[in-house]
Amino acid sequence: MKLTRIFLLLFLFVFGVSQVKAQRPMHEIHSMMLYNFMKYVNWPASTTSGDFVIGVIGDTDVHDTLIKWYGAKSKGAQKIAIKQFNSVAEITDCHVLYISSRKSSDFAAIKSKLSGKPTLTITDKPGLGKRGSNINFKTVSGKLKFELNQSSLEESNLKVSSQLIGMSILI
Repeated sequence: MKLTRIFLLLFLFVFGVSQVKAQRPMHEIHSMMLYNFMKYVNWPASTTSGDFVIGVIGDTDVHDTLIKWYGAKSKGAQKIAIKQFNSVAEITDCHVLYISSRKSSDFAAIKSKLSGKPTLTITDKPGLGKRGSNINFKTVSGKLKFELNQSSLEESNLKVSSQLIGMSILI
């Protein structure tokens, strides 16, 4: 099973999702990739107690898919908890925060609110990778790829595996 997931992740990144896209809605692809990113990121030891929290702002479909597919899973000893936020004010501490393109206008406020916290921010809007998102989805030649902002990851005190770095567009 683990080998299958690794193969799927590699397939998506090496060949893009142009052909898979026709079979799956984008919110499902984003949900799969978000879950797989977690496997390649290490959070500080101080964040390993309690639930492993995944937050979503601006995309109910991604939120619902994450609950359906991964809500009963765990990351190590931590149970995965998935939360939906409707506004910047609602955002609480989380390990991962997916910010949809619909909420990209709130990115500066979200980034400010999460400053210094070990939160993996994943966005879906051109330019947000360069503005400080840790991971940003990007379409290149009709294929879904992702940008990785190493300095933003360092500011968030997150460590990323060389495998994920090798599959990304570094910015």
